[in-house]
Amino acid sequence: MTKTDELTSPASGFRGQVVSYGHWGSPVLVFPSEAGRAWDFENNGMVDAVRFLLDAGRLKLYCVDSADDATWSDRSLPLEERAARHDQYERWVTEQVVPYIHDDSGGLNPIATLGCSLGAFHAANIALRHAHVFPRALCLSGSYDPARWHAWGDRGDASYFHNPTEYVANLHGDHLDWLRRNLHLTLVVGQGAWEVDPTGALPSTRDFAALLASKGIPHELDVWGHDVPHDWSSWQRQAAHHLSRMV
Repeated sequence: MTKTDELTSPASGFRGQVVSYGHWGSPVLVFPSEAGRAWDFENNGMVDAVRFLLDAGRLKLYCVDSADDATWSDRSLPLEERAARHDQYERWVTEQVVPYIHDDSGGLNPIATLGCSLGAFHAANIALRHAHVFPRALCLSGSYDPARWHAWGDRGDASYFHNPTEYVANLHGDHLDWLRRNLHLTLVVGQGAWEVDPTGALPSTRDFAALLASKGIPHELDVWGHDVPHDWSSWQRQAAHHLSRMV
């Protein structure tokens, strides 16, 4: 079962599509790769890769549009402005998409997040910031430090609070203890083509896993082989493997 809807945020004016797959099961919010659209997951074989979970009623996917072209991928903007614009996109997700998923999935069920490449950053960042809604994140071939993404200009609260490598390093006290009890991230990356150059996904994933470990935040680091590139063929296998363990 496939359904498409368009949601608009009154606060930011952002309008994006949500494409859902499956008839029942644990809800998973899917972010596309860089500057992608909600249909990309299906068009690149990812839906077919987890079809066995969809057909069995174990999983329901909710794939959303990105706003990367106007945020992180717009190198004409200083990093602070990119992050501020991304914050508006995140409000669309939390204020429009989340209630949509809850209504469609039959209640206030926990929602896992999933993303490939830049989508992995989105999956991790929103789970860390809103673990009460997104207690699990599956992050495939991600890069987790926006300060390394051709960043320039002065930085402020927006760029800090949307950079997991910065704000996780400073987590402490009751909030950190709460995250330790309520959040789990799975970080997956290959060692093949494009995972180091130009994406930096392999070193970034390892560094981010080490940071999570230093804070005691539950996570799994799964590094695949030298024959596993930064590509959809890898992510198909990785998503099928890990989602079958999560749902």
